[in-house]
Amino acid sequence: MVFTSINFLLFFPTVLLLYYFVPKKSKVIFLLIVSYYFYLNIKPIFIVLLIGVTISTFIFTRLISLAKQDSRKIFYMRVNIILVLLPLFFFKYFTVINSEIIEFFQGGSLMWPLPAMKYMLPIGISFYTFMAIGYTIDVFNEDVTAEPSIFNVGLFLSFFPIILSGPIERAGNIFPQLKKINNLNSDNLVKGAKLMLWGYFMKLCVADRLGIYIDTVFNNISQHNGNSLALASALYPFQLYADLGGYSLIAIGTARCLGLTIIPNFNRPFFSRSMAELWRRWHMSLIQWLTDYIYTPLVFKLRKRKMMGVVIALMLTFIISGIWHGAAIVFLVWGFLQGLFLSIEAVTKKSKSRFELNHNLSKNSFYIFLSTFLTFILFAFSQIFAKCNNMDEAMTVINKILTQRGSLFLDSTNLAYGIIFLFILFFKDFKDEFFTNKLRFYENNSIIIRFISYAITIVIIIAMGVLDSSEFIYFKY
Repeated sequence: MVFTSINFLLFFPTVLLLYYFVPKKSKVIFLLIVSYYFYLNIKPIFIVLLIGVTISTFIFTRLISLAKQDSRKIFYMRVNIILVLLPLFFFKYFTVINSEIIEFFQGGSLMWPLPAMKYMLPIGISFYTFMAIGYTIDVFNEDVTAEPSIFNVGLFLSFFPIILSGPIERAGNIFPQLKKINNLNSDNLVKGAKLMLWGYFMKLCVADRLGIYIDTVFNNISQHNGNSLALASALYPFQLYADLGGYSLIAIGTARCLGLTIIPNFNRPFFSRSMAELWRRWHMSLIQWLTDYIYTPLVFKLRKRKMMGVVIALMLTFIISGIWHGAAIVFLVWGFLQGLFLSIEAVTKKSKSRFELNHNLSKNSFYIFLSTFLTFILFAFSQIFAKCNNMDEAMTVINKILTQRGSLFLDSTNLAYGIIFLFILFFKDFKDEFFTNKLRFYENNSIIIRFISYAITIVIIIAMGVLDSSEFIYFKY
């Protein structure tokens, strides 16, 4: 069951209706049952992993909070992190590693005792695993207290709006809200519905329309020249933003309808003037998780190395991020590039600031545009590796872009619709970035303008959106 399916459009209103009549003290249990039902509709067997992670996290966080000695707390924390990571490593990395070992042994005419295996990756496992680890570390650091209710822990890890693709929530945000959960109210319903509506526009009209053109090109790399590949590569970051950003808004809006406030995941990333700024605006819940639990501890341990310590920490953090995205060399290269770009910015930050100050560039429109454009180009280049299936494909794409010219492949209908809807999305982001209180549509004081805006968005989605219940890109991560 995905957000864009008819099943969900029937499921969620039913949940809202039942939620209204459920007593306050039973709402957490109700949402937990609903969340498990939602997950069971995807692949029932994988509910066992989710239950196992929940029980392990509940038990060991309680043990950490009750332990008197630091050594015991460290032991319990490490045990739970290992237990929580084992399913993720097995399903995401074991088959790849095993296949590489088999190929290596076959090259030497040797036999490897394990056969080739292939398992379906449990949807959402990367997200609830990170949430469980983050909660465990937070309890160890005494940033939050261990939750005494296994039902609250279960709902935290399985909450149906966010379990499939995030945002990667934090215990410190969710648990206090579960303790004072209330009945439905009109303000939350309206705000949540607005977020969901725009999220559906981003996904169905922008991401999926652009995706048809992008997939046509990338699935037939040998048949397309460098110009077509360059256009598809330039459009892919926008597709990714509209896809995951759209999912995030639907998830946040769904939770808001139920009275829960989920952390934001995107903040108009393509207005960033540097890679560091882009990563503060892009997939924010993941980056904040990586910053808190990997980058900051690494910087602290490497503090004696000063700037070199920062560079090492950045490289390791984003290589880990690449591995989290997928067990393939292309994702390692993707992570390496992000770390490299950020490391160069960190090393040159002071000299760059002096240069901007000396030449009064902080408010220079051309300089701002150039910085923003260069940031986008670097990001789009790195995403070639994330989009391609392997290094051979990625290098072919890059080589063609640099050397092979030709007529541009144009899928007139889908590409035209996609670019028009992308322009609408860009216009809204531009307005929100620079003219927050101007041209308000969903938030207009006039009820007529508000309802016309809702109606137009709904008509565009129904008439021109891609209504085929396609999965979101980050389901594969």
